[in-house]
Amino acid sequence: MIDSGKRNVLGVLVDAVDYDAAADKVLAAARDRRPLALTALAVHGVMTGVQDPAHNARLNSFDVVTPDGQPVRWALNLLHHAGLTDRVYGPELTLRVLRGLAEEGLPVYLYGSTEATLERLSGALAEMFPGLVIAGMEPSKFRAVSPGEDVEIAERIKASGARCVLVGLGCPRQEIFTYAMRPLLDIPLLAVGAAFDYHAGQLRKPPPWMQRYGLEWLWRFGLEPRRLWRRYVILNPQYLARLAAQKTGLWKARPPAPTDERPTSFAV
Repeated sequence: MIDSGKRNVLGVLVDAVDYDAAADKVLAAARDRRPLALTALAVHGVMTGVQDPAHNARLNSFDVVTPDGQPVRWALNLLHHAGLTDRVYGPELTLRVLRGLAEEGLPVYLYGSTEATLERLSGALAEMFPGLVIAGMEPSKFRAVSPGEDVEIAERIKASGARCVLVGLGCPRQEIFTYAMRPLLDIPLLAVGAAFDYHAGQLRKPPPWMQRYGLEWLWRFGLEPRRLWRRYVILNPQYLARLAAQKTGLWKARPPAPTDERPTSFAV
């Protein structure tokens, strides 16, 4: 198990952890009814922090930020000699956490995406983990939160008996939601990216060799070029340039201090 703490990647604090350590943190919080915010960041997620200092401060307040993409893992190894042999990929971490929840009888709440996706996802998870208890499911409203609505959402989650919440709203909406809801809940929240679509069978997974060599972005770009071209064509080169600048000392990537200021508006 590797858990070497947080390390500076372009000013975003990313945990040098492996799957076992990340899953253990989530399951321990679920058992103990402790709040915990986790997200798995690939290049796009890191760059959202680089481009928005306020969001960077939110990311730096997360309890766990895993290296979802291979380039983020490479950065941890290059900059900090983290010794990570694999990334901590959101969809795979999701399965490991769900397996642990099922084994311990701890219910999970699914928040985000569409009602159709949640129905397909819940069916797929029931087949994978027969002992898993899904305490509740709530699709995204695809709009900003209304006054007091965040408290109502938290109360529904509490009333369900859930001990963990999976959030699938897309980056960076899911990170802002997870950050904003953490003070209202005494259980872990995981921003899990494309895990809902992958495990619902609505998004094809890239071949293992593409994942291993950090080419998942190319696979997803081929599937959704109109939606993702800006993310990959613009942000990937910027990430590499900033990584080189941080490594050589040409740029001092100073992490913003963590914040506890809740956003006045966020997507639900």
